[in-house]
Parts: sequence; structure tokens; C-alpha cells
Amino acid sequence: MFSAVESRRLYRQVADQIRSMIATGELAVGQRLPPERELAEKLGVSRPTIREALIVLEVEGLVHIRMGSGIYVARKHTVQPAQPEREPFEGPFELLQARSIIECAIAEEAAQRATAGHIALLDENLQQMASVVNDTDAALEIDRAFHTAIAGIVGNAVLIRFTGEIYDQRMTPYFEKLASHFEGPDSWTRAMEEHRAIRDAIAANDPAAAKQAMRTHLDRSQKRFSESFGEELFGEDEGGRAAARRNAKI
Repeated sequence: MFSAVESRRLYRQVADQIRSMIATGELAVGQRLPPERELAEKLGVSRPTIREALIVLEVEGLVHIRMGSGIYVARKHTVQPAQPEREPFEGPFELLQARSIIECAIAEEAAQRATAGHIALLDENLQQMASVVNDTDAALEIDRAFHTAIAGIVGNAVLIRFTGEIYDQRMTPYFEKLASHFEGPDSWTRAMEEHRAIRDAIAANDPAAAKQAMRTHLDRSQKRFSESFGEELFGEDEGGRAAARRNAKI
């Protein structure tokens, strides 16, 4: 049965435990896994940790996510001889947390340095985003440009490079698989509106408001992952899903 795990890349430990249960037959092909909340309670971890672990297993083809139904074991896992631990990778929620810590400070500083030319660049970016909300690949490129443009206002080459590099960390099979369950025209439209709030705070030369607007944006980005992958995925009650949607709205 499931047992609590200790803190060390928790989502990887959770994935290992479920993988082992599939290998031994404790979880059979076609079997539906317990609801996310139940898994989190049994394993003693957070629900985002469960989501990250399940995405790892879905990328490996061991489980299949059926939106509105649940997680099902897709195939038998064959136990392999012990191998050196794979190169570590950051989970999606870990990356979003790191971005929030760094980019909030960048937005705060940018609000003290922004010129009319900088604001014009952000305005151009917002116009471009409005035209591509139906195209995730294009939206990703413009989203990245918006965040690096804010770092550019600060005028520090290291921050510009760092902002771009940490954004690019989402271009992994794990993050992309998680994003595939929630990204679309609605999520990009909401992100664009949050970008506009960041732009307005920077244009007003209001550091505190810019910092808060960036934090709100990245917090809501994480909630969009949680809302779609959690409440909808495991078929929880309609009232709970509706409440989650209301809380995630602007």
C-alpha cells in the first residue's frame, strides 16, 4: 500500500512508489488510481507534488490521464536493474515558484527605471499576444518576450539571460505534458490580462504594485495548472470545480 515519503524531490519519490506498485501488480493495467486528494493524504505530500509525479508517469506511458474521469494505469512497468539516478529535472511547480521569487523583484526594479520607450515595447507585446491566443506555440514565444523585456528595463544582462533561461526550463516533456492539459485560448487570454496589469503598474512607476502584479500573475499561472489538472481531472463534485474556477478568475 501507499506509504508516506520523506522530503527529497518528493514528486520523484512519489513517481517511484507508484511505478513500483505497477510493476508488482498492486496497481493493475486499466485500474483507476485513487483521487488526487486521497493520494496526497496517504503519501503525506501536497497535491501539486502528486500532479508532478503523475505527469512523470504519463510521459513514461505508464498512466493515462482521462480528463473528467481520472488517472488509469496504461501499461505494466518492467523492473529494470539498478541504474545510476537519472539527471535531476525541476518540476513545473518548482519552476513557477522560482520564477515568482526572481521576477517579482525584477518587476519592482523595472517600475523605477521604465521609460516611454520601454512601455511602448510592452504595449507592442500585448498587441501581439492578443492576436495569437489561439496558437500556443506563438503565445509561448510572445509570453517569453514579455518577461525578458521587463528584465531588459532593468538593464542588467545577467537578469535578461537568467529570465530567458529559467523560462526555457518549461520546455521539457514534463512541463509540456502538464501544460497540454490546461493551456488554450482562455488561459492565454487571462495571462494577457495579467500582463496588462503588470504593464500598467510599471508604466505608473509604482514598484509595489508592479511586484504584486507579477506575483499575482505567476500565482494564477500555478492555479491554472492546479484547477485543470486537479478538480476537473479527478471528477470531483461540480460545486468544487465551480468554486475553483471562480477563485482563479480575475
